Amino acid sequence: MSAPGGAQPATAGGRVVGPVGPVRVRPATAADVPQVGDVTARAYVTDGIVEADHWYAAELRDAVRRVSDATVLVAAVPEPDGPAGTPPPGASGGGAAERVLGTITLAVPGSSYAEIARDGEVELRMLAVDPAARGAGVAEQLVLAALCEAVGRGTRDVVLSTLETMHAAHRLYARLGFVARPERGWSDEVQMRVLTWRAPDAPGALVEAATWPAPRVVDVEGWRVGLSGGVTRRAGSTIALGDVADLPAVVDRVERLYRADGGPAVFRVGDPQNPAGLVAELAARGYVEAATADVLVRDLAAPDATSGSGPDAPDRITGVRIRVADAPDDAWLDLWLAGKGGARAASHAIVAGAPALYLTATDADGADLGVVRAAQAEDWVALSCLQVVPAARRRGLGRALTQEALAAAGRAGARRAFLQVEVENTAAHRLYATLGFRPAHRYAYREQPGAAAGTGC
Repeated sequence: MSAPGGAQPATAGGRVVGPVGPVRVRPATAADVPQVGDVTARAYVTDGIVEADHWYAAELRDAVRRVSDATVLVAAVPEPDGPAGTPPPGASGGGAAERVLGTITLAVPGSSYAEIARDGEVELRMLAVDPAARGAGVAEQLVLAALCEAVGRGTRDVVLSTLETMHAAHRLYARLGFVARPERGWSDEVQMRVLTWRAPDAPGALVEAATWPAPRVVDVEGWRVGLSGGVTRRAGSTIALGDVADLPAVVDRVERLYRADGGPAVFRVGDPQNPAGLVAELAARGYVEAATADVLVRDLAAPDATSGSGPDAPDRITGVRIRVADAPDDAWLDLWLAGKGGARAASHAIVAGAPALYLTATDADGADLGVVRAAQAEDWVALSCLQVVPAARRRGLGRALTQEALAAAGRAGARRAFLQVEVENTAAHRLYATLGFRPAHRYAYREQPGAAAGTGC
């Protein structure tokens, strides 16, 4: 079952008890267990879904078994003076604790927490948000993170059950693309509605690579070895496109190419074309996971032939103009590199290496405020390099630039859009979710120990 949302952040004795910091969604740990059980049961009881002494309330409170037998995600915020919890990233043993605002459980078919999941599906259970933290989008963040987690496991179908009366939850699920399946409805004391979600098709590693090309590519037994002198893993990584007769020998050859190129060997893993045993071979050589990214996709609406606009018409910000060019000028490159860093010549070669549009937002005085890049391959457009100068942030410029890039790409013939977001970038995930992007694939970079390579934009 799923708890509805809707209440605004509340106060108690003058103290704000709703979200008070950046919310991040992460796997639950043993330290979170008391809060997970309390939040889940309290949300269901407060919303009148169960009575406090009902057997199901006891099951909701039993987070010990849930964390042990299923995948439990939590939405948490730093709370230095709150109850014990998990320190935020970078905190030492004496660092600030985190407060759990909400939780969701993922169950696989045949497990103790799966009620209706079929083969090939992941089931979402026990979505709950602290009643004092409602209205801040916590439930949506949890569901989106759960969808990304399911896709990251290679599962394309997600299912959940919800009460007929949970209208707020129904609106959330519909917005995220869930579809009602009346034929799968069921009853256990109450009537349950079943909703399903299917991941959209991903562009695939080769389309992604075509929109972010390496300065040099070498074919090794059918593997695409991108060489960029260590500038961006996205360009300077190997896409292993199939099985090979001698896996260790091929990895050896790839490593020699990277040594000659001046950077550590980097492999992209998680793609369906990867040969069996690749991850194990890299692990045996000491490779580490350098970054994990979600591929988010959406369809593009056809532009209105008369007005040049459509349902995705960009937001307009007073005093801001967005110009579009078919090549990156020095000012565009300066602004992007100021936020990203990296070698200028190699970075320019990568961003200019594929057909693309380069958008720049300027203020009334002509000062550049932000940039984004839209590169096309087949009927896809890839968005990347979104940067906004610090002084101009929190004005909606990132959203406006993204919308304008989508509109421009649609006018140029693109029909689908994708972008890559690191799993930990909660703010970006939230932005792109509001623009209709949904998770389609997850991949990771395995990097040879030694000098660090640069990240992609």
